[in-house]
Amino acid sequence: MRKLLGTTTEYAIRYLEGLDTRKVAPTEAAIANLTEFDEPLPDESVDPKLVLQLLDKVGSPASMAMAGSRFFGMVTGGSLPVALAANWLAAAWDQNSVLYRVTPGTAFIEQVALRWLLDILHLPAQCGGAFVTGATMANFTALAAARHAILQQEGWNVEAEGLFGAPPITVAVSEEAHPSLFKALGLLGLGRNRVVKIPVDRQGRMRPEAIPFLTHPAIICTQVGNVNTGACDPVGEICDRAKVMGAWVHVDGAFGLWASAAPSLAHLTAGVEKADSWATDAHKWLNVPHDCGLAFVRDAHALQAAMAITADYLPTLSNQRNPSDYTPELSRRARGVEVWAVLRSLGRSGLADLIERTCRHARHFAKELKAAGYKILNDVELNQVLVSFGDAQTTNRIIADLQAEGTCWCGGTVWQGQTAMRICVSSWATTDADVEKSLAVMLRVAEKYCSCELEAA
Repeated sequence: MRKLLGTTTEYAIRYLEGLDTRKVAPTEAAIANLTEFDEPLPDESVDPKLVLQLLDKVGSPASMAMAGSRFFGMVTGGSLPVALAANWLAAAWDQNSVLYRVTPGTAFIEQVALRWLLDILHLPAQCGGAFVTGATMANFTALAAARHAILQQEGWNVEAEGLFGAPPITVAVSEEAHPSLFKALGLLGLGRNRVVKIPVDRQGRMRPEAIPFLTHPAIICTQVGNVNTGACDPVGEICDRAKVMGAWVHVDGAFGLWASAAPSLAHLTAGVEKADSWATDAHKWLNVPHDCGLAFVRDAHALQAAMAITADYLPTLSNQRNPSDYTPELSRRARGVEVWAVLRSLGRSGLADLIERTCRHARHFAKELKAAGYKILNDVELNQVLVSFGDAQTTNRIIADLQAEGTCWCGGTVWQGQTAMRICVSSWATTDADVEKSLAVMLRVAEKYCSCELEAA
């Protein structure tokens, strides 16, 4: 075992150290080699060393360099070294972090991490919290608590009786709500289409004055960090309006909620503490490994009522927090360990610097691309940049060429009818040099197409 794990460590270190010199996207040859995995299941056992060799030889080159410093295609950060190390150690512990009496170490670490998170995100200290897989399940978990609470006020036990015959719930969402929110609503039986869509401004922020008076029971789903523009709904104003009609306010803050931890950006999330529930991702701006989302609910009892599970064989009785009382899963890995490790390592100032630094990089991208004559479609308040290079065909060609060139990787999107390249800066590893290197390639590729258009005109 020692030799195998040592070899694996060397593979992992070599992979990470090589990210700076390889293309961000895998080559066509590397993708073609994936067929080496597609073989009949062996009848006999295979030496684990050979299994790992194949994974490294074929799997590593076929990966997208998301862990590197120039992947700007999604709002996802590469894992901080301390997060990766903590993840490895927690995996070695192999704790099914369900019940305090069974796994006291990881359950206790999770309690501490949740308390720190509430503090650093400026959310009410009494909130219940849950570590889940990502923002989709964080929205699901928080909205399940909302469903419980607002139907309980109507005298209906939704966990016991379901939704058949229950008082209908009115759900209002932003016209710019993320698809993961609609998925969560569908899973909860509230419907992806049975929603009231609230108009937004030109940056994608919900307009509070456009919210109609909603029939009780009702939930208003707000957004902090539009996936295209980074814009944040005015949650405080929305909460004030919701209070009059007795509506529950939920915040989908998959990445934008982390702005609360940065002094220069916290004004963008002003009023979020007035809401009733929140969802965010730790594998975005906190830069921990993937599969780590967070749900917070002001009424911890509502969250527990929606999620708790009991069985004769489970030692659930404890004066400490049982993680399984707050999450959809029963069996689950100890996600809180890597979150605790990052917060302990960075501290308040380190986390604020990570968030503010990546936003500074985004502003620099926007400034230089605008100076070169290209259109920036959004107000760059957080870490998102939308740039148009002209018509849809030209913009898409530039995106494709940039991805193929390999220095950096950005994706495409359509924002309010206009095709754009989307630059997301979320990684701790991105440096000023990475930004300049990426900008040089962006401008060189764009100039090729845009100069051709000028000549043709």
